[in-house]
Amino acid sequence: MTPLPGSPTPRRRVRGRWHGTDTVFQYAVRAAAALVIVVLVATAVFLVQQAWPALRQYGILSYLLSDRWAPSEATATGRHPNPYGIAQFAYGTAVTSLIAMVLAVPVAVAVSLYLTEIAPRWLRRWLSGLVDLLAAIPSVVYGFWGIFALIPAVRPAGVWVSRTLGTAPVIGPLFAGPFFGVSYLVAGLVLAIMILPIITAICREVFATVPTEDKESALALGATRWEMVRMAVLPRSRSGIAGAAVLGLGRAVGETIAVTMVIGNNALSITTSLLGPGATMASVIANEFTESTEPFHLQSLMVVGAWLLVIALAVNTVGKLIVRRTREDIA
Repeated sequence: MTPLPGSPTPRRRVRGRWHGTDTVFQYAVRAAAALVIVVLVATAVFLVQQAWPALRQYGILSYLLSDRWAPSEATATGRHPNPYGIAQFAYGTAVTSLIAMVLAVPVAVAVSLYLTEIAPRWLRRWLSGLVDLLAAIPSVVYGFWGIFALIPAVRPAGVWVSRTLGTAPVIGPLFAGPFFGVSYLVAGLVLAIMILPIITAICREVFATVPTEDKESALALGATRWEMVRMAVLPRSRSGIAGAAVLGLGRAVGETIAVTMVIGNNALSITTSLLGPGATMASVIANEFTESTEPFHLQSLMVVGAWLLVIALAVNTVGKLIVRRTREDIA
C-alpha cells in the first residue's frame, strides 16, 4: 500500500514487533529488572563479606543460640563463647511486628471498607488523602510523638495492667514488672500507626476492583450492606489483603529510628514482658554502629544486618506463597 504524499512513513516490522522505541523500551525494562537482582545480590555479598571475620570466629548459628550481648567480653584472639548473642533482638523484632500487625490489619481493612463502600463520595477523597499523608510523616517524627505524646497517654493504663494482670496465671509473664513507658508495647503501637497507611492504601485499591455487578447482585437479592461485603467483597479480596499485610510486615520488621526511640534498647537479654524494654535487630545496629570499638563488634553488627536481610526475604517469600495459595483457592 503506497502512503499518501506528506504522510509519515510507516515503521518496518520484524517478527511482529516494531523497531525503534519498542526495542529500546524492551531492553530498558529488562535492565531495570536485572538491576534489582544485582542490587539485592550485591547487598547480600557485602554483608556476608563484612561479617565473615566474626562468623569464622564464632560460627553462624552461635549468634542465634544466645541472648547475651556483651561486647566488652570479646577478645581478639582465641575461641571463646560468643559474646554477641542476637536471640533477644530477633525476639524483639518478632514481638513488635506481631503487635503492629494485630493492631493495624483489622483497622486498615475496616478503614478501607468504609472508604470504598460506605463513605459518601465527597468524603472519600478527603479521608483517603489524610490516610495517605500518614505515610509521608518521617520516622523520627513518629519517634518524637511516641516519646512525648503516646508514652504519657498509655502510662496509666500500662501501670494498671502490670498491677492487675502481672500476677495472673498463664498470661502473667506477659505483663509482669514495672511499666516505665519505653517498651515492646509502645514500639508496637508506633509501628501499627506507621504501617496503617500502607495496608489501607493497598486494601482500598483491592476493594475498588471488585466488580460492581457482584455487589449489586447481592443487594438485589436482599442482602444487607454487611452481608454484601462479607459475600461479595471480602472473598474476592483475600489475596490482596494478604499481600497488603505482608508489605506492612516488611515495613515493621525493618523500621529503625522510631522503634529505637521508644523501645528502651535493652540489649542484655530477652525481656518476656510486653511492658518491659527491649531491642530489635534494626535498633541495635542504629544504637551501636558508631561505637563499635571492641573486637568483632562491627562485624557482629554486620551479622545482625545479614540475618535481618534473611528474615525480610523469608517474610516476603512466605507472603507471596500465601497470596498465590489464596488466589488458587478463590479460582
